[in-house]
Amino acid sequence: MKNIVVTGAAGFIGCNLVKKLNRLGYERLILIDKFDNPVKNKNLDESKYNQQIDRDQFMDWLTENSDEVDFVFHLGARTDTAEFNFRVLDSLNLSYSKSLWEVCTVKQIPLVYASSAATYGLGEKGFSDDLTLIKDLKPLNPYGLSKHLFDLFVLEQKTSPPMWAGLKFFNVYGPYEFHKNRMASVVFHAYKQIKETGKVKLFKSNRPEYKDGEQLRDFIYVDDVTEICMFFLQQFESERGGKAGGDIYNVGTGKARTFNDLVESIFTTLNLPIQIEYIPVPRDIEDKYQYFTEAKMKKLFTWGYQKPFISVRNGVQNYVEFLNTQ
Repeated sequence: MKNIVVTGAAGFIGCNLVKKLNRLGYERLILIDKFDNPVKNKNLDESKYNQQIDRDQFMDWLTENSDEVDFVFHLGARTDTAEFNFRVLDSLNLSYSKSLWEVCTVKQIPLVYASSAATYGLGEKGFSDDLTLIKDLKPLNPYGLSKHLFDLFVLEQKTSPPMWAGLKFFNVYGPYEFHKNRMASVVFHAYKQIKETGKVKLFKSNRPEYKDGEQLRDFIYVDDVTEICMFFLQQFESERGGKAGGDIYNVGTGKARTFNDLVESIFTTLNLPIQIEYIPVPRDIEDKYQYFTEAKMKKLFTWGYQKPFISVRNGVQNYVEFLNTQ
């Protein structure tokens, strides 16, 4: 294989994918990011790759050097759900992705891109990745909207890369998210709170069908996410010379767990007594707060993905042990 491109390579999922690729013997990598954050750049320490390219220069580089690229993982994006300047999100998430899609289509380069479960909004339409339902989704914030609009763009195109996949990531947690600050996972923030105060703060429930801390999310460990990314790369390798087509897939575990379950696993791993304080949901997000998310995973399984997912207990234990070493 020639070079594999990873955009957002210094980010959370991107750097974990780079490490996974390296472990499996892939070292001919072209890494794309802004590379202007020293903390974030440390995520790539000891990683093996051919070249780093600034994201602003990448599209020109790809147009001129497409013959050197066999596959693109497009994981780069502005992922701040509290970013309300849609011009920023349009530039980095929507317009940039459209340009990449067009280059990959013209140059016939397979493309796997990051969508998001944020496209599902409050989940009024459920959490199915059935393509006939996507147009009716109502994201809650500009970030989710930017991802949704790109999904719609992709589905409207009459021409495409030889193989493509949009991956709707649910609640991903795991190593190398230090740089994400407030956008880091609940596990990361809960771990910090326990270390600093001995307890965790979780939101109270304002709905009678959910007890405090019993709100549910589909939490997926980052190793499972990178396994799914590798699955699509391997599908392309096995389909070389044939038309593999494309689709949009959920990337969760298909099994929602409560916030209580999640943080209790942290306390257990740290051998500490469970101490949870329940606080009100802030008024500015009260009407946008999700009480339940759970990916429908049938499509991915039907396509052939068979690996079992890491349990919340095991994933949290692995992550907490990693955090303890940092």
